[in-house]
Amino acid sequence: MKKELLTASLLASSLLMAEQSFAQEQKKNVLFIVVDDLRPLLGCYGNTVVKTPNIDKLASQGTVFTNAFANYPVSGPSRASFLSGLRPNNTRFTSNETSVESDANDAIVLPQFFKQNGYITAGLGKVFHHPKDKVESWTDKHWHPTMGQTKAEHPDGWRDYLLEENIELCRTEQTGNSYEVANVSDYDYFDGILAKKAIEKMTNYAKQDKPFFLTVGFVKPHLPFNAPKKYFDMYPLENIKMPDNFYQPKNVPSQAMHNWYELRAYKDIPKKQDPMSEEKAKELIRAYYACVSYADAMVGEVLNTLETLKIADNTVVVLIGDHGWNLGEHTLWVKHSNFNNALNTTCIVKSPDVKGGQVSNSLVELLDIYPTLCDLTNQKQPSHLEGKSLLPILQKPEFEVRQSACSKMDNGWSVKTHDYRYTEWYNEKGEVEGRMLYNHKTDKAENENIAEYESSKEIVQKMKKLLAEYVK
Repeated sequence: MKKELLTASLLASSLLMAEQSFAQEQKKNVLFIVVDDLRPLLGCYGNTVVKTPNIDKLASQGTVFTNAFANYPVSGPSRASFLSGLRPNNTRFTSNETSVESDANDAIVLPQFFKQNGYITAGLGKVFHHPKDKVESWTDKHWHPTMGQTKAEHPDGWRDYLLEENIELCRTEQTGNSYEVANVSDYDYFDGILAKKAIEKMTNYAKQDKPFFLTVGFVKPHLPFNAPKKYFDMYPLENIKMPDNFYQPKNVPSQAMHNWYELRAYKDIPKKQDPMSEEKAKELIRAYYACVSYADAMVGEVLNTLETLKIADNTVVVLIGDHGWNLGEHTLWVKHSNFNNALNTTCIVKSPDVKGGQVSNSLVELLDIYPTLCDLTNQKQPSHLEGKSLLPILQKPEFEVRQSACSKMDNGWSVKTHDYRYTEWYNEKGEVEGRMLYNHKTDKAENENIAEYESSKEIVQKMKKLLAEYVK
């Protein structure tokens, strides 16, 4: 009898040790959501106008980073940067045509890293700006709703129009209108199709033994602002307000301004140097809000699936915008600038073993996502990474991993501290040809450039020295 009890005890002990070993070895899944052009106009960031209940729910379960900044306010270089873990510089990730393969082919990109560590890796929608960039990173072939389309059948391509008026414009000209209101379901536009595909993939992966690294790249609120009518109905045009600073900043250098050429390409937008009317501006603001709410609904579909599949407790979720967006502030639209609205972006991180409902004002860069995901999944960081892990901030939101954040746009470099943003533009000889300094303690909207004021000399020198550390 004693022998039987001893055998049973040893068996129980052995099973317990095996379960503990399995728990220790079990790797967390990663769901990485990238939303194109998503400025942090969200409820969880304090916005009271734009309706984003699903992203707000994720924020209540994770950590919201209020001071997260893109390293380049254009999709191509921004994505190449945070997916490779390398900072843009004067020769790397310098335009929208850039790719990791062309500029830093030896870098182990984020999905490739997880593939090497035994993960199923899949990319859906817009992940890398160029779908053919680093295709060997995916164990499951990259998928986008445009795949299989021909130009003849779908002349609108990635712009994803549903109304015949806009599709016909794409046949005769390159673009249709800047936005589209269609009385269709959520699943007729690409982002709805993308959400369905993500649900299908996760349902399949949940049945497999391997952990997954799934990146879902939603298109909206990228131009054109196309969304189902019900999302436009959330924002009556008569309730839309213009930005308080629909004017150029005082003392602004010419290098800081641009002609919002991306938006100018659309049929209903004033051409060349013509100004935007207040009526059209309000239409665009409304359309952007509608697309944010549409993207939020599709994000919700994907996040709810984690709960349905009962894998939320073993899945790290990161949601970011690839950069910010200008909505008429300083008379600017789209991104392509060194102003805070184009650089400040959405960043929310949720991990099963980290307290939720946190807000951190610490300075972070999108470059920091790669090392953070390494740490959250208990894997050694590759040696080439130039970002900093945000794990210390997740554990203690007031912790600082960096004293400044750097961004670049063309030949303009910008550095952000908690109190200031400083920007310099360089000519071909490396000489400064324009600069800006904004005091974010008193002028968060960046309406008065104080770089040339006598009273700013000391802080300009301090910021200049900070910036030089990045530029060199």
